Amino acid sequence: MAIKQFEIWIADLNPQIGTEPGKTRPVMTVQTNLLNKIPHPSTIVCPITTNVKMDSEILRIHLQKGMANLEQDCDIMIDQIRAIDSDSA
Repeated sequence: MAIKQFEIWIADLNPQIGTEPGKTRPVMTVQTNLLNKIPHPSTIVCPITTNVKMDSEILRIHLQKGMANLEQDCDIMIDQIRAIDSDSA
């Protein structure tokens, strides 16, 4: 299955280092589809959390329950953008 930009996937973000979000969690793919179409070894993603912080709008994008089939309100943590192994998504 091909990964596409702005799709939400479940990814294993372990091991956690410092303030990085860890564990298996939803992520939004931000990598361009030009790289997604070729066998590229990594994918650039933003982790998603259910630890919603309404006063952090400069660092997060709020998603309401039901958007993208999410079961509860979530935040895309744009300050935690990272590359993961393409097999992790």
